[in-house]
Amino acid sequence: MYYCLLTTLTAEGRKSVKKNPGRIWEVNKEIETMGAKVICQYKLLGAYDFVNIIEADNARVISRVVIEICSRGTLEPVLMGAITVEDFVKEIEMANSIDKK
Repeated sequence: MYYCLLTTLTAEGRKSVKKNPGRIWEVNKEIETMGAKVICQYKLLGAYDFVNIIEADNARVISRVVIEICSRGTLEPVLMGAITVEDFVKEIEMANSIDKK
């Protein structure tokens, strides 16, 4: 399952990234040790600082990841589940075929 994690750095988080920008890669490795994987990651300009697409087996795993990284006080998260557009189209096509019966 895929998850979209939008994050905003706290004042402490901004200090941490400025002091050690490579810490971002370390956190990505930590996420992998918790059973999830960062598929892609972007720095945003606007209301949020980062967007990460993360793959995890289930909601329990991603919940553990988010609680762990957010408990440090360096970021505020917004988490959303996501599916691929291909899977979305398949689901709609399946629903349409059921409606026709």
